[in-house]
Amino acid sequence: MKLKILFLSHNFYPDIGGIEINSDILAQSFSEVGHDVHLLTWSKDSSNKKFPYLVIRNPSKRKLFAEHYWADLVFENNPCLRLAWPNLFFRNPSVIVLNTWITRINGKIGFQDRLKLLWLKHANKVIAVSDAVRKRCWPSATVIANPYRSDQFKIIPGIKKTIDFVFLGRLVSDKGADHAIKAIHQLISSNYKSAFLKEKPLFTIIGSGPEYRNLQQLISELEMELYIKLVGPLSGEELAICLNRHRFLLVPSLWEEPFGNVVLEAMACGCIPIVSDGGGLPDAIGNAGMKFQRGDIDSLVNTIVEIVNNPSLELKLKNEAITHLTSHRPDVVASKYLNVVESALHLIKPRNESTYITSHR
Repeated sequence: MKLKILFLSHNFYPDIGGIEINSDILAQSFSEVGHDVHLLTWSKDSSNKKFPYLVIRNPSKRKLFAEHYWADLVFENNPCLRLAWPNLFFRNPSVIVLNTWITRINGKIGFQDRLKLLWLKHANKVIAVSDAVRKRCWPSATVIANPYRSDQFKIIPGIKKTIDFVFLGRLVSDKGADHAIKAIHQLISSNYKSAFLKEKPLFTIIGSGPEYRNLQQLISELEMELYIKLVGPLSGEELAICLNRHRFLLVPSLWEEPFGNVVLEAMACGCIPIVSDGGGLPDAIGNAGMKFQRGDIDSLVNTIVEIVNNPSLELKLKNEAITHLTSHRPDVVASKYLNVVESALHLIKPRNESTYITSHR
């Protein structure tokens, strides 16, 4: 049955992040199977980029009420209280996705977090993007791992893997790029480089952020300019080509990532992920990657040594990636989401006996 889905995403394109990307993937997938999707967001876009569904930016209160009145179902891609509150009046069935922890950065629960937890009680269904998020935030949630952009991230024929390691992400302290630099320095200093590819650099850092200059300085202090290269932010085809040139993705996050979309993107380009063992990163790699103890540089070094010296393990992980990625294709993930949406609808009684849930207005 065709539904009118009001899709709420606090941030959206042109903002860049896991939630923003997932919102586009899911909204497009819902639209492709025949549903009518309106996406509400606070993010502004001067380029007026077109999407295969209606995007409404910075809505007024009048527009918020009109859209909630229009909808058959409200889909919140992460709790969006400022966009969702009119549903207190309309009481449409709702599905809320937990993309991240409901805490402050320091791990404490603030007033806004308590409001979100209270809001979740009004949802008909709650989805968590990893088992770690489910356990910590909402134990009764259904776990559906994130999709990745399979049309963009894939193995490109003719591109050889000439560089060993890559880091992809925001250059902020809790992403741990400095730990990766120190690990590579330790490996080079210990003469492990015989197992690496012969071309330099050995390690590419992709991204931008406030730690960029500090990382530059660290590379210089360790005299690693020949081995480590900061290339800034990349996107689209340029990013996919760059990932295709690398063997291993390093994800040394110091904080517990709720999931880790970069793992899927790099894996789809033929990289084997080596990730810290906190949060949802183990869910993201499945059986197709390696884990090390979060915050422990020696553990990262030992894990790198284990994989670079073991071609059979490298081949095994690459084979595991094929099956793992299949379950994260947009159409597969969207189908799982729609199953939850349909179950949420079945929990709702029609507003009156002569009105059906999908045609009550």
